Amino acid sequence: MNVDWDKLRIFLAVVDAGSFTRAGKAINLSQSAVSRQIAALEECLRVSLFHRHARGLVLTEQGEEFQRTVRDMSSTLAMATARINESREQPEGPLKITTTVAFGSGWLTARMNKFLTLYPEIAVSLVLADTEELDLSLRQADVAIRFARQSQPTLVQRHLMSIRYHVFATAEYLGEHGTPNTAQELNGHQIIVYGDEKGMPVDDMNWLLEIGMPAGEKREPALRVNSVYGIHRAVLSGLGLAALPYYLSDEAPELVEILTNLEGPGFDAYFVYPEELRHSKRIAVVRDFLVGEVEEQNLRMRRERLRAI
Repeated sequence: MNVDWDKLRIFLAVVDAGSFTRAGKAINLSQSAVSRQIAALEECLRVSLFHRHARGLVLTEQGEEFQRTVRDMSSTLAMATARINESREQPEGPLKITTTVAFGSGWLTARMNKFLTLYPEIAVSLVLADTEELDLSLRQADVAIRFARQSQPTLVQRHLMSIRYHVFATAEYLGEHGTPNTAQELNGHQIIVYGDEKGMPVDDMNWLLEIGMPAGEKREPALRVNSVYGIHRAVLSGLGLAALPYYLSDEAPELVEILTNLEGPGFDAYFVYPEELRHSKRIAVVRDFLVGEVEEQNLRMRRERLRAI
């Protein structure tokens, strides 16, 4: 039985996206092409990998086992590829990466020690900004991590991760104010929200003010901050609770997730760079490294959820 890597790559994209349509958008294939590839993979393996539902796709028991194996293969392949490239030619030189303050401070910087240990000859500069994006076409930066699909034809982009907001507070705050078990029990709690409604990085970001409330009514927040990282710091101080992405909460073990059945708005992160740098070794190694970090993170989270069941 021979299974080519393209089918496995498409399989992982479908697992992450939860539907053929969303997977196709993520890897630039049509829905029908993705569906045909999965059907061919299932025929080759002689098992059903997904339960088909009106709301999306759910892995079968065999599918769960298969995706764990494929992810381990993907991680091993990414590491092997990086080592081979490194043995041919050591990547070196300056590399400027730009992204938002929250993502850069909470997720990206935490991984720079590991990256620079692997590639000590690369001189990384991180430029973190929320209000003004650096222009990659003018080479103001080499790489960007952006949170919307880019439309410029001169840019190359790869889907990096999907992100959703969840509700967090500190144990100290919950010990003093109690833990809400339903959306209605948010009434009376100190809620921290994004302050600039016109400049919100994600639509409906202040959903905690409305969820569980009668139509047309809103809660009053305890604090408004026009920075996701600022909201994160306010929650850590014990001021109140807020919706935060996992890329921030993962770096702060003192935060406690509450109302785990609730999910806020979601968005996607993309690794973006100019077309002229398509063959740059520095770009290739940082791209493969970050993709590998995301895959390891997703695998770890799946294992933690399975242990919690």
